[in-house]
Amino acid sequence: MVAAMDFTLFNVVLGSALLGLVAGALGSFAFLNRQSLLGDALAHAALPGVCLAFLLGIALDIPPKQPLLLLGGALLTAWIGTLAILAITRTTRLKQDAALGIVLSVFFGAGIVLLTAIQHNVGAQQSGLDSFLFGQAASLLPSDVWVIGILGGIVLTVLGYFFQTFRIVVFDPACAATLGLPVRRYEILLTTLIVVAVVVGLQTVGVVLMAAMLVTPAAAARQWTDRLGHMVMLAGALGAVAGATGAWASSLEARLPTGPLIVLAATALMLFSLLMSPRRGLFWAAMRRAANRRRIAVENLLKDLWRLGERDGRFASPRAVSDVMAVRAASMSALGQAQSSGLVRRNGTLVQLSERGLQHAARIVRNHRIWELYLSRRLDLADDHLHRDAEDMEHALDDDVIEQIDEALGRPGTDPHGRPIPRGVPGSTVEAAL
Repeated sequence: MVAAMDFTLFNVVLGSALLGLVAGALGSFAFLNRQSLLGDALAHAALPGVCLAFLLGIALDIPPKQPLLLLGGALLTAWIGTLAILAITRTTRLKQDAALGIVLSVFFGAGIVLLTAIQHNVGAQQSGLDSFLFGQAASLLPSDVWVIGILGGIVLTVLGYFFQTFRIVVFDPACAATLGLPVRRYEILLTTLIVVAVVVGLQTVGVVLMAAMLVTPAAAARQWTDRLGHMVMLAGALGAVAGATGAWASSLEARLPTGPLIVLAATALMLFSLLMSPRRGLFWAAMRRAANRRRIAVENLLKDLWRLGERDGRFASPRAVSDVMAVRAASMSALGQAQSSGLVRRNGTLVQLSERGLQHAARIVRNHRIWELYLSRRLDLADDHLHRDAEDMEHALDDDVIEQIDEALGRPGTDPHGRPIPRGVPGSTVEAAL
């Protein structure tokens, strides 16, 4: 009994993983091409095909719930839906989102009508047919896994063979046309592959949830890479992990639906990616913003200490640090960081800019005053707006940009207010009494 249960679980996990692999890889193209609803529309368009194939099986006196027969019907109507979407967008003024909405609602409505008619007229033979709405991965048989594996393998093989062509056709159709590629044919071929992936997933996650299996792994993979090839492979891997994890989790407790758990697993991977990916993750973005705020606070402190010395005409001013605090509320917290970074030194009751701190302060003041002069000369900005705008830019401009601006302005000696633009570092240090 345990062995049988383990074998059943193995089939479910393997079939779900294969589905996630295929859906994730193909979903990358739909996601990047802003066709995230394409999978949803095609999944709904497949429902009437399932019903028609079921009725055909009864008419021909063959097992009406033969998997290949039902998948063949789903593939036919989903592909018709694909052609309908392409025809609407090419022959009318309707946008693609409108075409997707029309095909989704019309085909799904027809499918619900057929499904209701079958339930009332055919009777017990239709038992389980409505599982195509939400999927029934727990009932996957070895034959179903073979079908998913064979069709998925064909889809991935074609995708790999035409990968470079698909990349040009999808993201630069004008270039593809210039190269003499039949753009429309390749668009239909790529969409057909997506149709096959959708149809393969109907029995596992169903019509309603299939769109999530196309979009969610691709959205998660996009957070980690900017290269299409890497994204396709990563999305396939994440889809496979989500499929296997959801299928395994559904076995831990009786009556837990496998399809929704697969989608929840994919969603968890996407949320993790949104939070923790190094370049786009919200967590690391928040950490970078916090570090940037701390850096700006330190630079503002150094600039204020510079101005204290400059105001007295020398760089040894016994000004109270509270004067600096009145200018910058964040200066006190920045003081400890500046000291630990070696930019300032504490000498009894005095705060002293180090040589390195003087160099850093001179650079910030120079950035500020050169940018003020640029805004005044080139953009004719009013004098009362110069300081505010320069306050933001002084921390963002790197040395190369400032050097180019300085050279374009003729290397001026003073800013619009007549204050000197630092060209070097004074010989003594700035001191402020605590």
